[in-house]
Amino acid sequence: MSSAQKDAAPRPRADAARNRAKIVAAAREAFAAGDGAVSFDALARTAGVGVATLYRNFPSRQALVEAVYRSDLDDLVALVDTLLASQPADAALRHWVDRYAVFVATKHGMAEAFQQAVAAGSIGVGETRERIRAAIGRFLAAGATAGTLRADVDPDDATTALLGAVLGVTASGADARQHSRVLDIVVDGLRP
Repeated sequence: MSSAQKDAAPRPRADAARNRAKIVAAAREAFAAGDGAVSFDALARTAGVGVATLYRNFPSRQALVEAVYRSDLDDLVALVDTLLASQPADAALRHWVDRYAVFVATKHGMAEAFQQAVAAGSIGVGETRERIRAAIGRFLAAGATAGTLRADVDPDDATTALLGAVLGVTASGADARQHSRVLDIVVDGLRP
């Protein structure tokens, strides 16, 4: 056995990985619905796994919150490549903004546990902001090259504007049409 093989972490069995993914998906849905206090028994039932399996994967609510958060952030950032490969940058950004809004809304459903994870240092707000800023920067750069997005917008400014809009419509309880209109305004402001 090579030293690289010895140092590599063991890969989980396929069924264990599927169970973990089902638990994260069930928790994501519960948090998105605003049920941050959902019981582990209910989550296990929804995921179709035993409670012991849930606790083996996530010994605490905070561990589950962190897993959902990291999974969602990874998916959101990875979506940039897919969207830019299939659409003009401005349309790709608008599509991505909808996913970003869902990402933020899900975090509201797990607000208390999320704040505890941030306070404990296991979720870095600065790291998250940098990853979001970098994703928006990629859309802006692609759009500036194609002439579909402004070249004079700092990605950090665009990130701040987007976060403000998303939090504003989420906090106000805006209906889906208003939510969409507000996000359209933000993206329209980034077009030349």
